[in-house]
Amino acid sequence: MNAKSHDAFDAALHAIRKLCAEGHVALLAGGCVRDRLLNRKPKDYDVVTDATPTRVKEVFPRARQVGAKFGVMLVRIFGHDIEVATFRSDGPYTDGRHPDAVTFGTDIEDARRRDFTINGLFFDPIDERVIDYVDGRSDLEAGIIRTIGDPHRRFAEDHLRMLRGVRFAARFGFEIEPATAEGIKRLAAHLESISAERVWMELEMILTDPTRARGWSLLLETGLRGHLAPAWPPMRDEDMATHDRLAALPNRAVSARLALAAVVCGRTPDDAGSVCRTLRLSNRLSKAVVWMVRSLPAVHKEGSLELADFKLLMAEESWPDLLELLRGELIGTGTNLDPYERVRDRAAAIPAASVIPPPLVTGDDLCDMGMSPGRRIGEILEAVYRAQLNEHITDHKQAVAMARKLMGS
Repeated sequence: MNAKSHDAFDAALHAIRKLCAEGHVALLAGGCVRDRLLNRKPKDYDVVTDATPTRVKEVFPRARQVGAKFGVMLVRIFGHDIEVATFRSDGPYTDGRHPDAVTFGTDIEDARRRDFTINGLFFDPIDERVIDYVDGRSDLEAGIIRTIGDPHRRFAEDHLRMLRGVRFAARFGFEIEPATAEGIKRLAAHLESISAERVWMELEMILTDPTRARGWSLLLETGLRGHLAPAWPPMRDEDMATHDRLAALPNRAVSARLALAAVVCGRTPDDAGSVCRTLRLSNRLSKAVVWMVRSLPAVHKEGSLELADFKLLMAEESWPDLLELLRGELIGTGTNLDPYERVRDRAAAIPAASVIPPPLVTGDDLCDMGMSPGRRIGEILEAVYRAQLNEHITDHKQAVAMARKLMGS
């Protein structure tokens, strides 16, 4: 069997077997154990061990240190990167995000430092047994999100855990245990100390998942919604409408631009841009979200759009998402789907090749006709191309004639 036929689990198992052969304890940990017990495919596999980073390097000479402070090594096996971390306990958290220092310790200490009980499970793939020091398996079976230990302490250590708790509850359809929910409510304002980039990473996973509407409801119930970003204050009516739009989006993972546009489309394009900036989104994502918010009123009244304007909308990368946004808004507000169906049918009737066809005339053509380079050339080219998109002209001869007429005027 060649390396390419091994999956990430095989790679992690290989690492565990090799560490055990060298006299160490090595286990699968965290999310991969949780997901396997839920019959979900893990995104990745993390290994924890009593071997120190120096010892891991000796066992795997090509291992790379990716978290020196936390004892995390990256081992490349069968084409997969496997994180191998040393059992540890955490020191104080003074920045609300990371421990100031860690101490290498035992598997029990490692389990008890983690965020939620369902993430504190270990699995020995050699003996095929679950190792549970935090009652995580019972919470997993009961569908409960519960912190390991005191909720206030867990959330005070790392404020981002509050968003993670909401994400897990929404994604798995679990309930947040009352004391844990109360801990989130009490410390929700601390979320504002977390960088906007990290907040968006969690929020994106909440909003793009099929369970996005439940996730949004939990953000409202826990009070986290009001602290996602300082320049993004909540508005009750808007937030309730947002839930309904999110619920109406397709029951599958969706793009970040569609999910966020569904959240902010009740605002002006300028306000939507402000939200994007306060979340520190990439320029590409911000432009896509603002374009969708700006274009939504136009597709609502597609009958008033010239063919050229309609084609220019269709030419945008975010066009399919704009259609889904229109559909979601109509369903969310209890409006019939006639506007969506008209837009969809009109788009389907336009051949792909005619959406953004090559221009019938170019700037060189106009220069050959005696026109000097300058702004006027651009204006004429735009007018001729618009006529082409509107199918008022259909060949080079007609385009030249129109250009000459515009030059003369």
